[in-house]
Amino acid sequence: MKLREVVAELGLEVAGAADALDREISGGYASDLLSCVMARARAGNVWVTLQSHPNIVAVASLLNLSGIIVTEGVSLDPATIEKADEENIPLLTTPLTTFTVVSKLAALGIQGVD
Repeated sequence: MKLREVVAELGLEVAGAADALDREISGGYASDLLSCVMARARAGNVWVTLQSHPNIVAVASLLNLSGIIVTEGVSLDPATIEKADEENIPLLTTPLTTFTVVSKLAALGIQGVD
């Protein structure tokens, strides 16, 4: 499934790197601890988090993640948006809770990391 389809299905707002929404999603990972994401997420995963600082983009870029979904209406740091555009990492936002987003991704057939 492409990231663009997830944006449409979940009604996500695109905050950064809107030109990179055709990335294929290989699975998903949810965590707010950067160290856990670095240890467990895999290339192509979409990452669901409450974090909004620029380091989330650095981690996503390092791991070649398909994109980041920031949940619960958390305000994004302007530097995070700028970094997402620079690194071409799609940055998406939603007022939905992390649990709800993960549930909806699973319903779309996106599997988590084992």
